[in-house]
Amino acid sequence: MYPSHREREQPIFSARAHVFQIDPATKRNWLPASKHAVTVSFFYDANRTVYRIISVGGTKAIINSTITPNMTFTKTSQKFGQWADSRANTVYGLGFATEQQLQQFSDQFKEVKEAARLAREKFQEKFELINPTLNIAAPQISQELSEDRHSPPLLTVNGPEDKLFRSKSTDMEQLTSEKERIKKMLSEGSICEINLEAELFTLQDSNAKLVAALHEANTGVVEWKKQLAEYQEETERLRDQVAELEAQSGLPGPSGSETRDELTQSLEELEALLKAKDEIIHNLHSRKSDIHELEKEREEAVQRLQDLETRNAELEQQVESAEQTLASTLEERERAESEVQRVVDVLEVKIYDLNDLRQSLAKLISK
Repeated sequence: MYPSHREREQPIFSARAHVFQIDPATKRNWLPASKHAVTVSFFYDANRTVYRIISVGGTKAIINSTITPNMTFTKTSQKFGQWADSRANTVYGLGFATEQQLQQFSDQFKEVKEAARLAREKFQEKFELINPTLNIAAPQISQELSEDRHSPPLLTVNGPEDKLFRSKSTDMEQLTSEKERIKKMLSEGSICEINLEAELFTLQDSNAKLVAALHEANTGVVEWKKQLAEYQEETERLRDQVAELEAQSGLPGPSGSETRDELTQSLEELEALLKAKDEIIHNLHSRKSDIHELEKEREEAVQRLQDLETRNAELEQQVESAEQTLASTLEERERAESEVQRVVDVLEVKIYDLNDLRQSLAKLISK
């Protein structure tokens, strides 16, 4: 998959760095994506007019990030920088050997980001001029799961309070399963967004080619019709001359016969040329019908895109509902933790009083 992308894309800048990704569980810790420094390159895809950051470790792509105008590369230290990719649902971090390399990468990121913005605006303006009725924008999903809260350690107490701890364990399992389900839904939303964007670019490119071919065919048809009319006028004029010469000469002599033969040959050549032009016009009409069929296919693809957008909106609503459920579950867990803590405090007081009572009994027994 990735070599094919590399064949059609052109590298514009490369650097060596250690690659990291944010821990999806905590959203705080960095996980190393490469054991050693690897090559991180900016690529330009001329077919789709997009810029990417790609890094390959062995046979695996550890970075495949499409640069958008809303991305920002942040230098968090003298040799480390990071950026967030909502499509991949992760945050990438790069560690460089020197501060100068980090600065060069940051400057290149800004230039590519600006170029991506200009390319997108130029493409949108061109597309709107070609077909102003088609205005589809792939939705963007930029949601993150809230960070896990770490509960303080609880004292182990024998007695009826064990049920509270077992209840808490069950709540934790439910929260974990709920969180995994939300992650899966967000991942499906990101995949839908990538597919939508890829199909949108393909449709836009196909539409531009179809419109250009249609304009070219229409221009050719008009030109051939114009030439056909000129040839027909020339043919009629030559036929009139032949009729006029035949009427004047009566029985044509050698010179009249030669003139007649020349005119007849000219007429045959013109008729052959007219026949060839008719075939060309027929081929152009056939090509125009093919273009109409391609236009119909494009409209069907646009309808599929709209259906995908509707499905994506439904996924967003499901994610919002799941987040609300998760928030209510967290509130219930906090209330349970407060109740457990209260019981523990009461038990600690009772244990403290029991120890005092034991000491008092021991003193009385010793006396």
